[in-house]
Amino acid sequence: MKTLLTLPAAALALALAAAPAGAACYAEYKAKQDNPLKLHYGVMELGNACPPRGEAQAQIAARLQRGGWVLLNVISLFEGTPSKAQQQNAGSNFLRY
Repeated sequence: MKTLLTLPAAALALALAAAPAGAACYAEYKAKQDNPLKLHYGVMELGNACPPRGEAQAQIAARLQRGGWVLLNVISLFEGTPSKAQQQNAGSNFLRY
């Protein structure tokens, strides 16, 4: 009986240890520069967990501002791996900021 309980407990412990601690959070955004007007779409990594939307917007805007860009809008926040289409659409702005 003791062996029957130990085996499932060990399997559960192994499964929990193998599970990822948390998926990375990414944001899709649009930004601009003035004089001359330039627009770009990008994908940015925000860390291990997605923050509330307002917090994410502030973080994205601050990072973009260092590069001379102004955040227009946050399209989406998501966890997991960005798709190939997102990578291709962002081009040089994929994980740039």
